[in-house]
Amino acid sequence: QVQLVESGGGLVMAGGSLSLSCAASGRTFSTYIMGWFRRAPGKEREFVGRITGSGMTYYADSVKGRFTISRDNAKNTVFLQMNNLKPEDTAVYYCAAVPPFSGEYVYWGQGTQVTVSS
Repeated sequence: QVQLVESGGGLVMAGGSLSLSCAASGRTFSTYIMGWFRRAPGKEREFVGRITGSGMTYYADSVKGRFTISRDNAKNTVFLQMNNLKPEDTAVYYCAAVPPFSGEYVYWGQGTQVTVSS
């Protein structure tokens, strides 16, 4: 029903910034909770943060103060602004969507690679 496509990944130096986008195809995007996750090499998937349809955000402690999630419901897009990047932020970043009342991330994107060099 819903397709998610991430973009904006790339190679940056430690201390730099990068902005990711996630474009969604769906007729009720504004009702979805949208989340960002990441998976580093050799590690399990990690929660990064989420944003509700009304714009309320929540972040993992590891990224608080450095990452910001926002959304543009008119454009069916969610963003992840990453500042003061560290080598340990290197991972494949995924966006995901929670349909209303499901309580679960049902839809996932293919991911975009973020590499932070020292």
